[in-house]
Amino acid sequence: MKIGEPGGSGAFRRAGGASGDGPRDFLPRGSGIVTRRPLVLQLITAKTEYAEFLHCKGKKFTDFDEVRQEIEAETDRVTGMNKGISSIPINLRVYSPHVLSLTLIDLPGITKVPVGDQPPDIEQQIRDMIMQFISRENCLILAVTPANTDLANSDALKLAKEVDPQGLRTIGVITKLDLMDEGTDAREVLENKLLPLRRGYIGVVNRSQKDIDGKKDIKAALLAERKFFLSHPSYRHMADRMGTPYLQKVLNQQLTNHIRDTLPAFRSKLQSQLLSIEHEVEVYKNFRPEDPTRKTKALLQMVQQFSVDFEKRIEGSGDQVDTLELSGGAKINRIFHERFPFELVKMEFNEKELRREISYAIKNIHGIRTGLFTPDMAFEAIVKKQIVKLKGPCLKSVDLVMQELINTVKKCTKKLATYPRLCEETERIVAGYIREREEKTKDQMLLLIDIQVSYINTNHEDFIGFANAQQRSSQVNKSAVGNQGTNLPPSRQIVIRKGWLTINNIGIMKGGSKEYWFVLTAESLSWYKDDEEKEKKYMLPLDNLKVRDVEKSFMSSKHIFALFNTEQRNVYKDYRFLELACDSQEEVDSWKASLLRAGVYPDKSSGSNKTENEENGQADNFSMDPQLERQVETIRNLVDSYMSIINKCIRDLIPKTIMHLMINNVKEFINAELLAHLYSSEDQNTLMEESAEQAQRRDETLRMYQALKEALAIIGDISTSTVSTPAPPPVDDSWLQQARRSPPPSPSTPRRPTLNNPPTRPLSGRGPAPAIPSPGPQSGAPPVPFRPGPLPPFPSAGEAHGGPPQVPSRPTRAPPSVPSRRPPPSPTRPTVIRPLDSSLLD
Repeated sequence: MKIGEPGGSGAFRRAGGASGDGPRDFLPRGSGIVTRRPLVLQLITAKTEYAEFLHCKGKKFTDFDEVRQEIEAETDRVTGMNKGISSIPINLRVYSPHVLSLTLIDLPGITKVPVGDQPPDIEQQIRDMIMQFISRENCLILAVTPANTDLANSDALKLAKEVDPQGLRTIGVITKLDLMDEGTDAREVLENKLLPLRRGYIGVVNRSQKDIDGKKDIKAALLAERKFFLSHPSYRHMADRMGTPYLQKVLNQQLTNHIRDTLPAFRSKLQSQLLSIEHEVEVYKNFRPEDPTRKTKALLQMVQQFSVDFEKRIEGSGDQVDTLELSGGAKINRIFHERFPFELVKMEFNEKELRREISYAIKNIHGIRTGLFTPDMAFEAIVKKQIVKLKGPCLKSVDLVMQELINTVKKCTKKLATYPRLCEETERIVAGYIREREEKTKDQMLLLIDIQVSYINTNHEDFIGFANAQQRSSQVNKSAVGNQGTNLPPSRQIVIRKGWLTINNIGIMKGGSKEYWFVLTAESLSWYKDDEEKEKKYMLPLDNLKVRDVEKSFMSSKHIFALFNTEQRNVYKDYRFLELACDSQEEVDSWKASLLRAGVYPDKSSGSNKTENEENGQADNFSMDPQLERQVETIRNLVDSYMSIINKCIRDLIPKTIMHLMINNVKEFINAELLAHLYSSEDQNTLMEESAEQAQRRDETLRMYQALKEALAIIGDISTSTVSTPAPPPVDDSWLQQARRSPPPSPSTPRRPTLNNPPTRPLSGRGPAPAIPSPGPQSGAPPVPFRPGPLPPFPSAGEAHGGPPQVPSRPTRAPPSVPSRRPPPSPTRPTVIRPLDSSLLD
């Protein structure tokens, strides 16, 4: 990256790149502000040499004079012809076998006084632009300062110090060493003794404007630079550490250091990327486009993989575990053991209606006669009617399992997305077979219910019989279905469920909704402060409790159900009902199923008042004599006992039937018959036609995988074939902070000859110290003599040290032996800061 003074970027241009014919000179040069837009120059190693602009896509420039003209034309297009500036960059790529892959950014030079179309805040705008680039940690800053200006007042070094206080990224570059006044040199600065920097200074000599106008070749300029340092008495001892070639070598070493420093993190990043795509590459490893049997092999592999995935999802597996929701076999298990029992218990008998039906049955059986004994035909009629009601839950369980099987098939076919037609056909064939098995399973379910209805086995060992039913006729019992464990003593109470629930209906004044740890047993529902179960908050007996749904509120994401007392009593403290909230509806259903096991049934009394009134009216109009009441109670107990036997049998048989007729059959079909159905359904070439998106993704993934492996190999080679240099020790650069208040000596201060022994040539090396100036009438810095002769008067001590040191002016006339040079800049001419972006990932 380069930010410089208006008018020149010689060192930047010469470090930019080289070709077989020599360095290329293609960046504009001239007086005033030449770079008026950022130029992003990307150097890319390639076999051929050419340039490309981003705004001229597809056009290759092989003549670098045309590159310079295009830069000037593109600059004028945006900024105008009158010195305007713009932050919109020009993007230029230079491909060459003789460059390193680097990004260089040439920025507008620092200027303080607006000219032409430049805005009034031109200095601040350019400063902000500079800071935007040099603040990056991977940017190497070249703080370029002309040798004939005051180094202590260098804006370049000041800006570099702001973003690089440790001095690790800043290299000082001293230019225009050949334009220093006679008798002066920058030896102590270049030796890093005066105004030191941590990485020191490098001196360069660029072409003058006259050389540029005269088309002086860069090769000749480099030779002239080398000759200057070797022939100058002040610099010959360090000529090997001066010049543009040495600057390039230093920058290259710094790039190597940066690469080696970033290699560990870069290697880790590449390895993580490699691991992330290895699984996907594994899918593509068997792909052989030139193999004529490729499609057949791929079809066999895909069907086999689909079969394995389906079985793993049903039977369970340690790999590819879904941690977000239940699916496959786990969800079917939940249907068998939670959802299906829940559906059975939801069919709880309406006591009033059941007793009414029993009494009607007894009376209708007796007919016109008054019966003395309890008729067993009434028992059979009521039991058969209740058994037929079980068809609904049985068929619903088949529907739930069928839907879960189809969802599992859809998840397994995602791996077949490489071949869209194969994916569609597989899903269609398997889903069709599942629906076919669904019909047969439902027929078997209905057959099982019909079998139970066809013969009422009153000799079953668990059936209480007529005598025991009469003995229990005076007792009030809960339905046997799902009420197991309620008569156990407290010492043998079984915990049915534990988990977190939120009590939702506690007012804000009393603490608001809170989450507690709930423990459900066959006798009670208790909740604790946390799952350690040390601090019990409350224990709620389950007697006379029922559960009902609560509508989800608009602002809440929770799913709510409520417990209430059928005798209209408070359930918890002053609350008539207890609202409990879960995160999902599935969790609500699971808690309801657990409550059913504890004997807490869903509320069926939420029907319309009209229905209740009609039932109450019928009950009021219906009266039974004591004998009929005893008969009804006896039949009721018998029905209760026999239905518990039927429920136990159905709960055991239905999952087995579904497993045999649906799940196992579908697995066998996939293993044995799916491939044959696929072959017969469609042409193999059409079936195995790969999607364009998938082909592109496969190619990109394989290329990425190969590139990552090659990059890791290159990084290994770099680690073993390159050497990094340690950072130099810190130096005292406090002069940068003090520069504005009391500037130290500058390299432009001339080494003045003594009064007694006037020199015959410019002093060099470690000559005598400058003579102490004597007071004189004149003020300002006098010209330095270029030949022996009387010295002009020196300024007074007060005048000499009253302000910042001034750059001495040249004599009014040059001697014939001194070639004409570009005039030095004035003291207010802005300095240069030139960062170099050494990022590898351009």
